[in-house]
Amino acid sequence: MKKTSARRATWRTLLALGGAAALSVPTAGAAEGVPRTTSEGGRGGGCAVVYFDLGETLVHTAEDKSIHYMPGAARYLRALRARHIPVGLITNVPSSWGSTDEERAAEMKRVINKDWADSTPFAWSDFGDRIFTPRTEAERKPAPALWQRARSASGRCRLVYQAETSDEVQASRSLGYFAYLATRPKWPTYLPVPVITALAHLPQLETRAVKER
Repeated sequence: MKKTSARRATWRTLLALGGAAALSVPTAGAAEGVPRTTSEGGRGGGCAVVYFDLGETLVHTAEDKSIHYMPGAARYLRALRARHIPVGLITNVPSSWGSTDEERAAEMKRVINKDWADSTPFAWSDFGDRIFTPRTEAERKPAPALWQRARSASGRCRLVYQAETSDEVQASRSLGYFAYLATRPKWPTYLPVPVITALAHLPQLETRAVKER
C-alpha cells in the first residue's frame, strides 16, 4: 500500500513540476528499469544520467566568434551537480579530430577554450568521460550511433537528452531517452531538476503510464 502511494506521489510530482505536455516521453519498451542503488544519479537511490547537445544548448557562439554559456546553463549545471546527477555530452564534431572519444573531446575543449569569453569557465570536469562524438561522419547525429554508445556506457540508469533541435529530440526519444527540447520560449529553458530526480525513481510501469495519457 505504501509503495502504491509512493508511485502515485511520484506521478503527481511529475505533473506538478512539468506537466505531461512539457515533456517528450520515450516510446514503449525503450526505457530500462532503474536500479535501487547507485553511486551516481542522485541521492536516496534511483539513477539518471543527463546528456546534452553542446552548441546552442549549453554554449552559444556569438557573431564575433566568441563562445559563452547559454543563458541559465551554468546555473543549471551547478544545480545538477548539487544533486549528484551525472551529465554527459552527445555532440557532433569532425571525426578527423581524433581516433577516440578522448582525443576528439580534447580537441573540442581546446577549440572552445580558445575562444571562451564567459566570466565562468566551462564546467568540463562535470562531464568526465561521458563525452560522445562521431568516430566517422556517418555517425553524426541524427544517426543513432552516439546515443546508442552513450546508453551502453550508462548502465541501467534512466537516460535524459536535452537539445535545441527537434530532430535530435525525436531521434533520442525513439532510442529510449527521456527527451526535452531545450531553450524554447515560454518553457523552462532546461528540464527542471526535480523532474529529473523524480524520473530517476520512476518505475518502468509509471513511464508507460505517462506515455499512454
